[in-house]
Amino acid sequence: MSSIASAPHGQNLAIETKSGRVIIGRFDSTNGFQVFLHDVDVWDPPPGADVEHYIRETATYGVDVKQRDFTCEAAAITRWRKLGEIQKLA
Repeated sequence: MSSIASAPHGQNLAIETKSGRVIIGRFDSTNGFQVFLHDVDVWDPPPGADVEHYIRETATYGVDVKQRDFTCEAAAITRWRKLGEIQKLA
């Protein structure tokens, strides 16, 4: 997977973190340590939750914005994907 620094500015991303947290929002920038996003949904899934279904549901129906601006630690990111490239629900 490529570094979050290579993510396209202004694109909605689905970000998964080491803690299991899912962050879905519009990528603004990173300073190498922190990642800055806008219009963000943050979800801390309970044990056994279907994270991929949640991400695909968001890709299908849109981001349920819970925060206008959000910052996360770049080192906590385990995977990021462009939301528009994630398979939609059937």
